[in-house]
Amino acid sequence: MKLSEYQPGSLAFCIEQLQQQAVIAYPTEAVFGLGCDPDCEKAVMDLLALKQRPVEKGLILIAADYAQLEPYIADRELTPEQRQRMFARWPGPVTYVVPASPHTPRWLTGRFDSIAVRVSDHPEVQALCRGFGKPLVSTSANLSGQPPCRSAEEVALQFGSAFPTLHAATGGRLNPSEIRDVISGELIRQG
Repeated sequence: MKLSEYQPGSLAFCIEQLQQQAVIAYPTEAVFGLGCDPDCEKAVMDLLALKQRPVEKGLILIAADYAQLEPYIADRELTPEQRQRMFARWPGPVTYVVPASPHTPRWLTGRFDSIAVRVSDHPEVQALCRGFGKPLVSTSANLSGQPPCRSAEEVALQFGSAFPTLHAATGGRLNPSEIRDVISGELIRQG
């Protein structure tokens, strides 16, 4: 790779930051998200501290495809109909709460036996997850009490200009992703 590909703001730079257990900001369908390696407890705790978010609330994983999410999901507990319900809306801006694998760390599930997951159709999210080789933790990029960031410039204002941020546009949606329970089909958060 050319040196310029590793410039701050580039895809390669952000993947390298993830590999070094850093928290990054990146565009999603509606807002910028904060993300990190879901398997690195230190990175997740750094993200939660930034957000002033309690670990008990659990987190969302965002991925390029279902295969990236399978290690975190108790897939055998899903019926073919429940799986089809998810696949009918993916890739896209719908997050599903699914039974978590018993191996999924508590720093991801919080007080729940489930985990929230999404296969994104945003090209930059797809590229990040494919380049990193796994899903990312995804929570809105904003400090407690502040509105979610919708641009790299807003991320810099809230988190500082040195914060590792993928410089690209959001998908243009106004609302964050819809959240549904895959078992009951219940709407948890309107999209």
